[in-house]
Parts: sequence; structure tokens; C-alpha cells
Amino acid sequence: MTIAVGDKLPDVKLVKVTEGGPEQVQSSDYFAGKKVALFAVPGAFTPTCSARHLPGYVEKADELKSKGVDEIVATSVNDAFVMGAWNKASGSDDITMLADGNADFAEALGLSADFSGFGMGKRSQRFSMIVEDGVVRELNVEAPGDFSVSSAEHLLGQL
Repeated sequence: MTIAVGDKLPDVKLVKVTEGGPEQVQSSDYFAGKKVALFAVPGAFTPTCSARHLPGYVEKADELKSKGVDEIVATSVNDAFVMGAWNKASGSDDITMLADGNADFAEALGLSADFSGFGMGKRSQRFSMIVEDGVVRELNVEAPGDFSVSSAEHLLGQL
């Protein structure tokens, strides 16, 4: 079943990219007590994700924060080292990278996808959400191949 507006995020382990190396976090603890703009991509360094998705959130970070967002989080079914390299190459300190290396988070959300046809295996669908104190307040899931409702611009319009 796919997560819906009003649902609490599932409680799974993610790996936060930090200067000191990967740090395991529990999603229930991590999202507690704050307002988060969360976006997910099928893969770091993939064309749309690197050319449009991450750069949009980097560009709109100040605007998102001015609308009450405490943190901007990106997640993908990649390991923490790939997520860290992607943020160094294309991101900013305004974006927190949470690696979902085994797709546990994507699956628990009901938002995993099979990219085996592209040699990428199990991945996350492209989506964005506003999460307040661990509860989904807005949810935007892209149709396969699309990029519009998960953009920073769309999320800004929902705040």
C-alpha cells in the first residue's frame, strides 16, 4: 500500500551522509519535531536527477526555508558514499542526503520501482513530500518518465 497524506512515515534505517562518514539514523527519530521537504530520485548521477531535480532544490533552498521548512532531504537507492559524492558534485550544504541503499524506505512507503530493464534493479519512484513531525502533509508522485510534481517549484507552491 502506498503512503498517503496524513500517514506517519514508516520506521526504517537510513544512512545519513556526514563529514565524518556514514551515520545510521532511524527515520522515526530523524523526521520527528521538524518540517522537512523530502524528495526522492531513482538514482544519484542519473540524467534528470542531476540536471534538474537536485539543482532545483539547491536553487530554491532559501525559499523553501523561508516558508518554514527546517530541512531539505534527498533520498535515493544508493549507498552513502555515492550520495555524498553526488552532493559534492551537484548539491549544497542545504541538502541532507539520506541513503536508502537497500530500498527499505522506498518499499515501506510503497514507492519502490523495478528498474531492472535499465540494469538498475530495485529503486525509488521519483516523488516529493512535505513531512511535519514524521507525518506526510503533501505527497507528489511522478508518473514514470515525468518530472514536474516532485520539483522544488511545485513543492514551494504547496507551502
